[in-house]
Parts: sequence; C-alpha cells; structure tokens
Amino acid sequence: MERVVITGAGVISPLGNDVEQFWNRLVRGESAISTIDTFDVTRYKTKIAGLVRDFDPETLLGKKEARRMDRFCQFAMAAANQALADAQLVSDELDRERVAVYVGSGIGGIQTLLEQEAVLNKRGPERISPTLVPMMIANMAAAMISITHGFTGPTMAPVTACSVGNTAIGEALRLIRTNGADVVIAGGTEAAITEISLGSFSNATAVSSRNDEPTRASRPFDQDRDGFVMAEGAGILVLESLSHAKKRNARIYAEVIGYGATSDAYHIVATHPEGRGAYQAMKLALQDAGIQPTDVDMISAHATSTGVGDLSETLAIKKLFGEDAYRVPVTANKSMTGHMLGAASAVEAIALVKSLQTRIIPPTINLDNPDPACDLDYVPHVAREAKLAVGMSNSFGFGGHNAVIVCRTFDES
Repeated sequence: MERVVITGAGVISPLGNDVEQFWNRLVRGESAISTIDTFDVTRYKTKIAGLVRDFDPETLLGKKEARRMDRFCQFAMAAANQALADAQLVSDELDRERVAVYVGSGIGGIQTLLEQEAVLNKRGPERISPTLVPMMIANMAAAMISITHGFTGPTMAPVTACSVGNTAIGEALRLIRTNGADVVIAGGTEAAITEISLGSFSNATAVSSRNDEPTRASRPFDQDRDGFVMAEGAGILVLESLSHAKKRNARIYAEVIGYGATSDAYHIVATHPEGRGAYQAMKLALQDAGIQPTDVDMISAHATSTGVGDLSETLAIKKLFGEDAYRVPVTANKSMTGHMLGAASAVEAIALVKSLQTRIIPPTINLDNPDPACDLDYVPHVAREAKLAVGMSNSFGFGGHNAVIVCRTFDES
C-alpha cells in the first residue's frame, strides 16, 4: 500500500492570501474578524465576518477567466496555483492521467445565483446569463482546476458541509493508497458571505452578534461564546504517493497516515450532544493510521465557538483519550480566522502541517473565561513550542458529517 505525503499547499484566507502570511499571523494570535463592508448590514443581527481582503482575481487568474468564475471558484483556483507552484509539480514530464482533483465546497456559487436572480427580477428571463449554472454548481472549482491544468484523473467535489476539506484529503489518501492516482489536488473552498446566508445564520442564532468587538467574537471553549463567525477562503494541498514524490525529488512537508469518517445520524444542524460521531471518526482515523491515542501530540479542533459544538467535541476527545486528554494540546484556528465553512478543514490541515514542521502550536485566542465543562489544554492566548510528531485535525459539518485526518512528520523509515 502506497504511503501518502504532502508536497505543496496554497491558502486564500482572512489572515492572508498565501501560506506564510496566513501562518505568521496565526502564530501571532491575530484575529481577522471585522465589520462587513461588502454590503449593507444595518438590518442584520450579525454584522461581522472573516473577509478575504486584497484579493484581485483578474490579476491572479486573468480577466477573461476570472469573469467566468464565482468567487468560491476564484479562491480555489488561486490556492491551487499556489499549491502546484509550491510543489513544483507542473511540467511536461507529469503524467496528467494520473493526477486527480478532489476539491469541494459546502455551498458553491451562491453569489452568482443571487446576482442572476436580481437580473431575472429586474430585466426578465431573457437577460439571465447562460453561465449561471456552470458558475454556481459546487463541482466547478474542481472542474476548473482540472481543465486549466489538463489533469484527467478522477475529479470529485465532496459536499459534506464544513467537513469538505478533510473529506477531500481523506478520500485522496484512499485513492493514492490503492494506486488510483499518483497525485491528488485536494481541499475546500467557500465564498458565502452574502446577504441571504448571513441573514439565515443570524436568524438561526448560530452566529455571534458581538458586533462591537469583532476581533473578540470568535471564542471557542469560552463561557461567553455566542456562536461562530462566518468567514471565507480556500485551502488546497498537493498529495502524492511517496514513490512518485521521491522519483521527482520533491520536497516533503508531512505524511497523511489516517482518515476516519462517520455520520451523527442525529440532527440537520446540531452535533450529537455527546459527540458520538466525532468520537467514532477520531477512533477510526487512529485505527487507520495504526497508532494509539498516546501517540498523538496535538489536536486541531473543529471548535466553531458554539455552545453545543465545542462541548460535544471536548466530550468526544475525553472519551477517546481518557486521562491522556489532559496531556494533548488542543488548538482552535477558528478563534482567529472565523469559520470558513467548506474551506475550514483544508486550511486547518495546512496549519497542522506547519505545526509539525515548525514545532509550534498556534493559540486559541479569546479564551478569557473558560467554560468549566471545557477543561482541556486549549493553548490559550499565546502560541507554544512543543515536540510534535503526530497531529490530528477534526472537522464536523451540518447534517452530521464527521471527517478526521491524522498527519505526522515525514520519516523515510
């Protein structure tokens, strides 16, 4: 069975539009949450989000191509181009029939849909763009990466809500292990900060309304948390079989060694209050990796800053790790980025890889008044240096989707 390694990464995020800027700000504990200024939020309960700034798709992708893509697709293309350049992968010698693309989105091209609905209402059906459907559908990010680079291996767009990125990485792991591809471009993307989605989340009381203190709004595991903060962006990784990576003398960042996926089978939006599905997904990921809970050096938590969600994840970790749960540092990237929905777990996977590389665990910021029921080591306020070899990343989504990956520092043996 092939071993699977990570050789490239690309990020578009509220903390920065490349891996290094994103990582440096994450380690410094900077919040990227701000007041929404892309549309009028006067009537909205929630007025804050993690917006991608200084993103010029026409410069990055070309004017003609950028106009054919919804923002979620633009993010994915930009991040994929970064990842491919980082991996030094695209060359005439590459067998494109053996390159797959597994990139998904939780929502897809909702901005394009809203814009064309406005055209329908104001100007009639004759003026609806013929590109509405291809720009809107959630598989188009994967399709455009495949089309642009001529990758003709399997192309898939998982739609598992906020666990999309880990689903893509995990399924890519399985594909490479079974010799279905040499390389998989894997990750997630999202651009859903729109009037209608913000209004829906606000009315569902799922998002924070700490509008006067945007940078303090996302506060996983804190007693005063009042919901997640919407964010946007993309995270794309290049996964390769070890044999393929070694053949081309690629730089290897880390190895993906385990994947577990389950369903809560409980509720359309709420996680199981006891974290049963999360526990099972973590357990399966460790079994797939062939390791024990005692081998795990850090956990990147899903930790969206919701009351039930943070508690259920804590309970799941305690159930799996037992007393060892108090030893393992747990970090919550969303305290700084906000919740990037379908992009979240792929971006967090990249952060996990950076942690394994640098031996630094990013902090969980805004943990000022810890919830007594959430009593693990969440690396509060300040990043921490630590001896790291194995890390786990959790991701859970609406509908009860759970996806967990395990990575480790690369060792030839």
